[in-house]
Amino acid sequence: MTRYRHDRSAEDVPRVPADDAPHARTWMSWPSRRGVWGLRLGGVQADIALIARTVAEFEPVVMCAPDDWTAGKARERCGSGVEVITAIPTDDLWMRDIAPVFRRDGHGGLDAVILNFNGWGDKQVHHDDALVAERLAARRGLRHTYADFVGEGGAIETDGDGTVMATESSLVNKNRNRGMSRAEIEGAVLEAYGADTMIWLPGIKGQDITDDHVDVTSRFVRPGVVMVQLPPTDRTDAWARDAREQFAVLSAATDARGRRLRVIPVHGPDTVRSRSSEFVDSYLNFHVVNGGVITARFGDADKDAAAKEALAEAYPGREVVQIDVDRLMAGGGGIHCSTMHEPLP
Repeated sequence: MTRYRHDRSAEDVPRVPADDAPHARTWMSWPSRRGVWGLRLGGVQADIALIARTVAEFEPVVMCAPDDWTAGKARERCGSGVEVITAIPTDDLWMRDIAPVFRRDGHGGLDAVILNFNGWGDKQVHHDDALVAERLAARRGLRHTYADFVGEGGAIETDGDGTVMATESSLVNKNRNRGMSRAEIEGAVLEAYGADTMIWLPGIKGQDITDDHVDVTSRFVRPGVVMVQLPPTDRTDAWARDAREQFAVLSAATDARGRRLRVIPVHGPDTVRSRSSEFVDSYLNFHVVNGGVITARFGDADKDAAAKEALAEAYPGREVVQIDVDRLMAGGGGIHCSTMHEPLP
């Protein structure tokens, strides 16, 4: 962990707020490419529509679609409560990674920082996705800057109070930041997020398209408090070892204010309905909305209920809604991955 010093006064440093700050809207992207999803496309579209309709019960949702025909299909599936636009075409659905990261300054303003999305290290087509952040910021009339590193929104968690965390496997990786040291990447992340302290988690390279995004396993709940999803005790695969290591690192960490982190364990499901090797069985890939928390359920009644209770305790006063999005999560991501919140100024 490193303490970073900004050149400007605290009130002049734009800072990415925590996810639970009040939202103006949620941004999403409609999946449309069979070249990406193949025969799974229809099921994934159904899950994205369900997420959009669920979020729209709490706050406005804007869905980006690549063309008029696709937009029409999205409107049919999402309903009138979701705004669908074609002004920001996309290649895929992972809005958390392709959208700009929104920041507040100390004077009531909002701007955006662009993380230079490169298809998770050139693993997937991203001609339009690489331009989403700039186009979205322009549509919102926001000043925007480009970060001095390549990354994705799902790769970095912030508490909004000076501390961020990320996996080394995703950011300290030549497929994104070739030639940069960990210290250089750390400084660039802290500058972009307006943060002071970075907590690095080792992570896993090359096992999934993201190289192990932190938002699947570990999430800030509020300053000084994180949740970590732990696997069943009999699991010994690489992902299980990674989750236990994240829990250990965070249990020993302190944040930018010098607080020893409180780590809340959430136990993953013992069984899931999917047989996909890419399936993400994460309760913690949730999306916080105004007045609610949207998360997944997997058909393991006891673990589903326990996860819902844990989230309700972590976010008092918010309604916790669990939905079935197995087809999306069989594609390697979840609810948080497919959404990006825009905070109120």
